[in-house]
Amino acid sequence: MQNRIIIFSLFFAVLLPSCDTLKQVLSEPTTAEIGSGLKQALEFGINEGANLLSQRDGYYKSAYKILLPEEARRVTNRLKVIPGFSDLENVIVEKLNHAAEDAAKSAAPIFVDAIKEMTFDDALNILLGSKDAATQYLHTKTYSPLYQKFQPVIVTSLNKFNAIQYWADAINAYNKIPLVEKVNPKLDEYVTDKALDGLFAMVAQKELVIRTDISSRTTDLLKKVFAKQDK
Repeated sequence: MQNRIIIFSLFFAVLLPSCDTLKQVLSEPTTAEIGSGLKQALEFGINEGANLLSQRDGYYKSAYKILLPEEARRVTNRLKVIPGFSDLENVIVEKLNHAAEDAAKSAAPIFVDAIKEMTFDDALNILLGSKDAATQYLHTKTYSPLYQKFQPVIVTSLNKFNAIQYWADAINAYNKIPLVEKVNPKLDEYVTDKALDGLFAMVAQKELVIRTDISSRTTDLLKKVFAKQDK
């Protein structure tokens, strides 16, 4: 009888650590799960960011407000005394931001398509990297193709708010001023850059929340993947 007790004791002494080890192994996310989890986090960030920025004054009255570049301010300053252009800077800034807000409505599908095409061979390094590692990866890998797709959307929105024609009229008036250096800054390219900067900033913000706030991990996959980062 005593021998049986000893045998059972030895059996459980071996079995219990094995169960703990097995549980730990099963709870560890696979590389595929890590990749899917990071993509899911980025999609959440894109959708939330695009939704917020596409609202009325989403850019215009936020930290992501698009201001005029320096060369454009040179134009607006000189035209303040010209009838019809006295409030040029305020008018054009409002038009640019409302155009960006309008374009942001179409941003999410463009970004999500790019996210789905991403490969995550280095998914573990991204997960265990800096607090915005996934956003930076997305920026590095997809910014150029995203820019090419997003710029026509920006141009359409700029035209919708008459920003391009309004700016062209201002430039023509400016270039008629004697002895000024002729200018013709590309507003569509500038606004595209700034609009995308705002969207990526929103994605980074969402990524940071998911990384640091457990309650923001609203799916089982996010909970499992980012629990590994917490260890």
